[in-house]
Amino acid sequence: MRRRPTLDPLLFAALVVLLPGRTDAQRSVPPRPDLVFETSVTDLQTGLAAGRFTSVQLVDAYLARIAAYDTKGPALNAMIRVNPKARADAAALDAERRAGRVRGPLHGIPIILKDNYNTADMPTSGGSIALAGLMARNEGMQVRKLRDAGAIVIGKSNLHELASGITTIGSLGGQTCNPYDPDRYPGGSSGGSGAAVAASFAAVAWGSDTCGSIRIPASSQNLFGLRPTKGISSVDGIMPLSHTQDVGGPLARTVMDLAIALDATVGPDPTDPATRLLDGRTPPRFVAALDAAALRGARLGVLTTYFGNDADDQEAARVVRASIDRLKARGAEVVEVAIPGLDSAVGRASVIDFELKPDLLDYLAKVPGAPVASLGEILDRGLYHVALETGLRRREARGAREGDGYRAALAARDEARRIVNAYLDEHKLDALVYPTMKRKPARIGDPQPGSNCALSAVTGLPAISMPAGFTSDSLPLAVELLGRQLADARLVAYAYDYEQATHPRRPPSTTPPLVNGRAPEPVAFTARAAGKGATALGRFRFDATKRALEYSVRVTGMAAGDLIAVTLDRSTAEKKGPTLFRLSGPGVAEAAGTLQLGPTDRGDLLAGRLYLSLYTTAEALGTARAALVCESSPRERASVPRAC
Repeated sequence: MRRRPTLDPLLFAALVVLLPGRTDAQRSVPPRPDLVFETSVTDLQTGLAAGRFTSVQLVDAYLARIAAYDTKGPALNAMIRVNPKARADAAALDAERRAGRVRGPLHGIPIILKDNYNTADMPTSGGSIALAGLMARNEGMQVRKLRDAGAIVIGKSNLHELASGITTIGSLGGQTCNPYDPDRYPGGSSGGSGAAVAASFAAVAWGSDTCGSIRIPASSQNLFGLRPTKGISSVDGIMPLSHTQDVGGPLARTVMDLAIALDATVGPDPTDPATRLLDGRTPPRFVAALDAAALRGARLGVLTTYFGNDADDQEAARVVRASIDRLKARGAEVVEVAIPGLDSAVGRASVIDFELKPDLLDYLAKVPGAPVASLGEILDRGLYHVALETGLRRREARGAREGDGYRAALAARDEARRIVNAYLDEHKLDALVYPTMKRKPARIGDPQPGSNCALSAVTGLPAISMPAGFTSDSLPLAVELLGRQLADARLVAYAYDYEQATHPRRPPSTTPPLVNGRAPEPVAFTARAAGKGATALGRFRFDATKRALEYSVRVTGMAAGDLIAVTLDRSTAEKKGPTLFRLSGPGVAEAAGTLQLGPTDRGDLLAGRLYLSLYTTAEALGTARAALVCESSPRERASVPRAC
């Protein structure tokens, strides 16, 4: 059974309330629901099978959300382009369904691809303005499998340019924002895919992970993401960053969705030598492996060196350790471990600097009419975002699949894998556990430290990022489990057990359900603080998608010289609380402006804990105050809790 999304009911109610000024006839028409908000693949498939909606309607519903929130509202900038053929593809799959053919659980389900996956019907840019028109017609095994499964590619998502970073900025795609706080990074390099799934632009989106590029966006956006064992799925048709470390895979809001997506795309591919790992083996089957008791008896080693020691790391450490306690509560045996020699080997094992230049050269050589031929040409012609300058020039200078440095890095990879496998065997551990990120998502423009991406990336071992919880300012964090080679399905089963017990998914407040296919109207509030001979009237409009509270205040009944201030406070009916915002100051009887509300302030507004306070020479301690009250009719207030 699908668990209802855990959107704050106060926020949801406030967003969908019908505002004054609409006619009674309009109020009597129930709003059209948002079909796709936080809806799982399984629920979408159930609705399609029952005829409650069509795949064309799903495409329209997702496109409506993209239109409402990608360039408007919070302006997430998660998408580089939408697929102009998506509705036609959906119509063809609807016709197949009517004819009695259903290909599987992804039949007729819209998905998103990171824009480093080759698609024959859309350009593949890698987020680079140099490659904006590149048509790489070899779609690659994963995309072919998705199309064969009946998935509809609704569009392609933004990424850190050339997948070469973790903050998702590029010369073509610009900066993607985190829907939990659009002033912060979404993770990367698959940040567009992460933001798109978190904001319900699709049920599932595909990313690539060379060093954290699936797991970091999953961490930053309350999603599940698996970096699979290197070789269980093909990277053919994915623009390379480092062929030795690159993997591709999905990000999803639920583990079941993740499992369905993985089942559709794993398997050998003769064009990708790494998939020879599967020779003589049956590829993992993820849905079949899901087990709500999988953690019972599992032995997990908490990798203590992967928790940060700086003051800014401590909040993430607390959140992740609380999630580890939940793993223990599910029956896992948890022990603290430190693995001698591991950090040194991992620190020497990355091959990205060596491989980007020659790998991109080979990729572009296979594309007829490619607009540029090499990384060097991109740099020489200034066709890159300035944020990538240092890294790309370093990779241009070091790029070569030969030489002592490259051979030493490859040897360190083997060493790191041997160390991990030996430790798991000696201590009878099923997985290692640590934070995906030691710190919360940074503000856009600041550095983003704290990644633990390298352990899985350089060993080739699978790792899954699972939502761990939220910071005090409502930013997601994640816990990561790294397992043995080809233990991918077991890791996903652990995540399923954890998810079913804890229900960690919480949607972002900036991308709420649409109302009649559009973003909800701002919610209006008023407050009238009456004191000794003076009254402050405040009118407010709150737009949750922009986190913006517009206000206008007017003080009457007194001389302007007797006015000290009008403020917005966090209070209760019984007790005045601290000031949050000054709306007007001494002698200013009328004022207007817009405030940006943080998560705590937004919650207080919708819970009725924000008060307008009037300070005058007659009441200098602010005893004249009034709660902000939602402007809804008595009938509407009766059905909506507290402020709205």
